[in-house]
Amino acid sequence: MAEMMALLLSFLKAIGKYRWYAVAITWLVAVVGWTVVSRLPNDYQASARVYVDTQSILKPLLASMTTLPNTEQQVMFMRRTLISRPNVERVLRMVDLDITAKTPKEHEKIVDELMNQIRIIGTERDDIYTISYNNPNPKLGKDVVQSLLTIFVEGSFGGKKQESEKAIQFIDDQIKMYEEKLATGENALKEFKIRHMGLLPRQGGDYASAYGDLSEKISQARLELLEAEEARNAIKRQIAGEDMAPVTDTAERAIVNPEIDGRISNVEKNLDQLRLQFTEEHPDIVAAKRLLGQLEQRKKDEAKKVRAADPGASYSPMLQQMNVQLSVEEARIASLKARVGEYSSRLAQMRSLSTQAPEVEAQLAQLNRDYAVNKENYEKLVQRRESAKLSGDLSTVTDMLTFRVVDPPSVPSVPAGPNRPRLYTLVLLGALVAGLGTALLLSQIRPTFLSQTNLREVTGLPILGSIGMNWTDQQKVRRRRRLYAFAAAVASLITAYGGVLAFTVFRQA
Repeated sequence: MAEMMALLLSFLKAIGKYRWYAVAITWLVAVVGWTVVSRLPNDYQASARVYVDTQSILKPLLASMTTLPNTEQQVMFMRRTLISRPNVERVLRMVDLDITAKTPKEHEKIVDELMNQIRIIGTERDDIYTISYNNPNPKLGKDVVQSLLTIFVEGSFGGKKQESEKAIQFIDDQIKMYEEKLATGENALKEFKIRHMGLLPRQGGDYASAYGDLSEKISQARLELLEAEEARNAIKRQIAGEDMAPVTDTAERAIVNPEIDGRISNVEKNLDQLRLQFTEEHPDIVAAKRLLGQLEQRKKDEAKKVRAADPGASYSPMLQQMNVQLSVEEARIASLKARVGEYSSRLAQMRSLSTQAPEVEAQLAQLNRDYAVNKENYEKLVQRRESAKLSGDLSTVTDMLTFRVVDPPSVPSVPAGPNRPRLYTLVLLGALVAGLGTALLLSQIRPTFLSQTNLREVTGLPILGSIGMNWTDQQKVRRRRRLYAFAAAVASLITAYGGVLAFTVFRQA
């Protein structure tokens, strides 16, 4: 400890020897430093606060209809990418800072300075964001903050709109592709059906079911043919074993004329339909009655002619009726035989195609399956396109994301910097360090022995004694004056520092 005190004392003595150099350097550094600080331009901070409302009543209402945009993630992304190079370059163009750059290097320098000076402060929990920027020109700082606020609001909508448009464009391209596939599939189905018209299964069944239905129909037709043949044979046996009987007047009605009976039946049906729509005096109903009477009269005349031409016909009405029934059964048997023959030929044709029909059915099923898959995907894409359009409209038109400017861009009248009092203090401290350092450096360049101990340590010789300085009165007065002058120089430095601080505070007020 004693050695340290001795070393410190020796340093102080060395500095004291060159104290006037220290004072001069201190004054010089202080004056230069204070001058530089006083000429520093004022730094004004422009700022704005905005509140982002990400809660909307449309979210629960449209949750099941479309894909809702993630507004929280969207705002967070915009906050993190707001101070990006493209956005900052856009700000330069909006505030006309780009025209001040004459070279690409100067342009890059301005962009880098802006990116370093712009600040965005806020939290996703409160949804309140503060945009600030410092610049010596308060109007320029305000314009920069206003431009950033505009980009922040527009970017939150524009990015989502662009994404929605890209998604819709992609879906439209896919829809066109599937439309082409559907058209190709429809043409393939049409050509396949035309080429295999006779082998295609009917609606609701395949080859096996059609074959089974045809077999059942031919069995039913054969059974009906057998029944008709038995009925015909029974009538023949009755006609062969029955005696002739005279014909009465009432048997006149039993004379069968298929042509006239058919026309009478048609006229009666037509007359019934007309009576549902018109009265009895309607001309159509009157004409139908007249025609019906004419046909009945014609039937009676034909019956009389038949009796006159065939005297035996008036012999037995029962025999005539049985002959009529026999002719009906013969006609029915002929039609059933034709039906059985047709069914048999169809069944034989299906048997001949038994190897081709299943393959055709399999190919048709494959074509229908591919067409159904493409149609299902096409319908889903159409629904997704409408959902994407609705989602894009929600992001751009509705109030899914609301921006409320809490504090518009403003610049306070008092500059935010530089902090001149602190800089003046740092300059004073630096000047003192420079002065003391200069004095210490000079003492090391031109060293002197300040005590017997230092002389003995350096030379290694014993010190026999020392001679003290005997100051005269005149020298004492000079020393005292130099001491007063040194104190006055130090005091004036402190006073100048206080004056500079007072002037700074007064000007800011």
